Formats: sequence, structure tokens, C-alpha cells
Amino acid sequence: MARLSSLLLASALVTGAAFTPQSSVSSVARPSTKLNENFGFDFAEDQAENTPGILLGEANYKQWVGENIDNSFLNRQYNVLKRVRELDILGLTAELGILSKLEKNGLDLATLESFLPAIEDLGVLSIVGGNQQLLINGLAPVAVEGAPFILPLIAGALEIGPPAFFLAAAGIAGVEYGLLANHVQIPFVGLPAGVYLGLLLVPLTGVLGGAGIALSSLKK
Repeated sequence: MARLSSLLLASALVTGAAFTPQSSVSSVARPSTKLNENFGFDFAEDQAENTPGILLGEANYKQWVGENIDNSFLNRQYNVLKRVRELDILGLTAELGILSKLEKNGLDLATLESFLPAIEDLGVLSIVGGNQQLLINGLAPVAVEGAPFILPLIAGALEIGPPAFFLAAAGIAGVEYGLLANHVQIPFVGLPAGVYLGLLLVPLTGVLGGAGIALSSLKK
């Protein structure tokens, strides 16, 4: 019995050793993840040899430009107040009677003040404060430069009331549906117009529809 147990134990040890992975002294070589300005090509120029180290990397380059060049594209800011004054947007707003038309639709100063707590709770001010560069150089030029054309349309819509905003939203949604249904493509590039123009048309539809709903709820 003892010999049988010894035989079984020896067989188990031999079998386990057969399935045990052998450790290898040489490890598998892993590809290098080092990033180079010359993309790792031997025939390309080595940026470290012909470029000052302070300019290597996007962050260093932006910092250097901000410290040494006053009016560069990277740190240039759109002058909102200057363009508002040059385009006489405030005068055009008063001439079109937009403020009085807003009050006619129920949006007066007291109503705006009632929105302030909700705006603060939603963290809108902190979002605006953290994205000043994007808003000033991205959104502000579109809004300010387009104001002479947009304000008359807004004044006309406010004169009619919420139905004008609903009608405009429905019209834009219809245009987007037509582009998608007919597989319209942008000329010369062949891209689907419904997809790329939809990036503008769909949000605009939501804004106009939301404005109509908001004015309907404020209507006294």
C-alpha cells in the first residue's frame, strides 16, 4: 500500500511539472512608446537639435508665444465692446424696440431677476467663467457680427409672439428632414448635407422651439 501511494505521488509530481510553464530568462521585447517630434524616422530632422527646448511641445510653445508676442493668433482676443460700439448694436436694439417687445411678451426686469437663483444653482456662471477664451473668441464674434442681420428678425418674431418661433423651428426642422430624406450632398466635397448642416440646424431648432415655449409660459 505504501509503494502504491509513493507511486501515485511521484506520478502527480511528474504530471504537474509537465504542465508548469517554464520561466524564460529573456523577456519578450515590448515596442517603445516614446514619442518623437520627428515621428521616429531616422531620415527626418531631429527637433531637439535645431529647435530651442523652450519651444518643444505645445504647452511650452503657447507659453513662449504668450510671453514674447503681444498680438499673436494664440493670445489674441476679440474686442467685444469695440465691435458693439462700431456696429451700433445698442442703437439698433433701441430702434427696433426689442426691449419693449420683450416686455409685451412678459419678459421684464422682474422676471429676469427671478431667474438669477436658478442660474446660480445650475452653475452657469462658473461654466462661463471657466470658458471665457472660448466664448470671447468663438461665440462672441458670431453673435456680434451677425447682430445687424439677426436683430431685425428677432424684432419681427417678437412682434408676432410665440407662434413665430414655433413656425421658424418647424421650418428649420423641415429643411433638415428634407436634406436627410433626399440624401443631399454638399457640392464639391460630396459630404452629406443633412449630417453636417444638422450640427447647426438641429440646435437652432431647439433654441427657437425653447424660446417659443418660454415666451408662451411668460405671456400674461
